[in-house]
Amino acid sequence: MSGPLYVPVLPVRPHAVAAVKDLAQWTRDRMAPLWTLPVMTAANADELQQAVDKEVGRVAAVQKYTWAWLDAPYAELDKTPYVNLLPFYWSHTPLRPVTDPDRPASHQDVAAHSAREGGNGLGIRIRLPNTWNDGLAERTAALLARTDPEVRVDLLLDLQAVRPGRPDTGKEALRALDALVPLTSWRTVAALAGGFPDDIDGLLERDRGDADRIDWETWYEIRASGRSYAEAVRYGDYGTLPARNLSRAADDGDRSPFGLLRYTTARSFLLARFWAGKRGETGVTREAARWITESPDFRGEGASKGDLWYRQCARTTGSKGTGNAGTWNKVGNVQHMTYVVRCLSEDAERT
Repeated sequence: MSGPLYVPVLPVRPHAVAAVKDLAQWTRDRMAPLWTLPVMTAANADELQQAVDKEVGRVAAVQKYTWAWLDAPYAELDKTPYVNLLPFYWSHTPLRPVTDPDRPASHQDVAAHSAREGGNGLGIRIRLPNTWNDGLAERTAALLARTDPEVRVDLLLDLQAVRPGRPDTGKEALRALDALVPLTSWRTVAALAGGFPDDIDGLLERDRGDADRIDWETWYEIRASGRSYAEAVRYGDYGTLPARNLSRAADDGDRSPFGLLRYTTARSFLLARFWAGKRGETGVTREAARWITESPDFRGEGASKGDLWYRQCARTTGSKGTGNAGTWNKVGNVQHMTYVVRCLSEDAERT
């Protein structure tokens, strides 16, 4: 087994594409995103095709020289506009197709055919939001049996939200890997988990606080298990957004009146919330950024473009504005992905 050091699970949205663009090449070379196309809506089939083509085209452009996976779990691949559009991207760009054992046979067949045509391989995403069941291994084996043996396959074990309410997630992940790893010669095995909290109200005191990175702890539990495959398992996460964010429609209109700056430390997310309901109120955003930059865990403006943005935003004056929700999502993930790759690289050098 081989593969990238890091697999960030990213939505096919402009802020995530912009975040990857802002990463240093050293960081991008050591990661391979799992891009996920959210629910897409439009007035008619033509508008839907244009919207999908535009969003996926952005991802294909940013991944022009580095491969990644592209998952479309909400797309009906036997219907317009997906029937030709996604197989084109899967077969003619560095975006590898993804399917899973619980999707319709039509989805699995199109993804497997695209993998064979494009030669990039096939990602098999196993979602484990709760406890493991052996039926998943049986369905995965059936999917592998229907896939051309020449197609290289990647195992993407998606634990989804990993929060304090799931204390046995590491054990469930190991049960899953014990059953899935022996099924075939996987090119890559990755454990993906979303550690960012869904609801931060209970974590904040005067709109400042932190949240434990439970997903990080879960991955270390897998690595320390002593399993023969353990050191080959790659780390993946949902960045600085909750796992549930991935399934939201791109235009669902669910806008919070609050803004949120996030910053990743060794074991936690720093959280700074502020009222953003009124345009032009930059002072509260700068105050939130200042709280982050004054933390002993702040790594300095030279650490990444995200860290630089926090430093510049924290200044009491400046010609630049303080951005919007897309900006805050972007810079949060830039500093997060840069830091994760650096930590994983240091771990790799020690082992």
